Amino acid sequence: MKTAILFSGGKDSCYAAYLAKQAGHELTCLISIISENPESYMFHTPNIHLVEKQAKKMGLPIIVQTTKGKKEIELKDLEKAIKKAKEKYQIKAIVTGALHSVYQTSRIQKICDKLDLECFNPLWQKNEFEYLNELIKNRFKIIITGVFAYPLDKSWLGKVINKKFIEQIKELNKEYKIHPAGEGGEFETFVLDCPLFKKPLEIKNKKISGEENSWKMEIELK
Repeated sequence: MKTAILFSGGKDSCYAAYLAKQAGHELTCLISIISENPESYMFHTPNIHLVEKQAKKMGLPIIVQTTKGKKEIELKDLEKAIKKAKEKYQIKAIVTGALHSVYQTSRIQKICDKLDLECFNPLWQKNEFEYLNELIKNRFKIIITGVFAYPLDKSWLGKVINKKFIEQIKELNKEYKIHPAGEGGEFETFVLDCPLFKKPLEIKNKKISGEENSWKMEIELK
């Protein structure tokens, strides 16, 4: 089945795309929403401008739609992008990287119903630690590009999701209820390499900004 991936460049959308391909679906295009609101209710924002470079490494076309990021209104921009994908690439389904967010999945499902498209959420309700281990097992190279919760701080920026990371996040989950996969917005990620990429991406420069327990790392790729 021809599918479009709602793509942010982070681990969830990348892994959902990988699982969709493993399940036999045809990855036809990516859809990325660039929000002008860093506090968007729906969309990932750190380093979102780099999704086109990831799309190139995947050998896939990408539809990029901007939005002001106003609550609920931003859904109209999402619908516009999905409709464009359906018309241009004859997609039959949308794939999302949603784990637990009913807010996101219910709204995406509503748009898919309206446009007569299937909606697949391959990560839905997946055990977080099982998920993180799968990312490592399947050779995903993922870095932390933003942290937004106590006690996460500047030192977490650039960390790679590996076995050490899982042990650290497990302790933070026990003590501070930090969601292991960052589903509560505690941290954001960027995928530098995975089985869907023809070649890995490399970081050329980075710019770090923030304070206390809210930090982000903007990266520039080679």
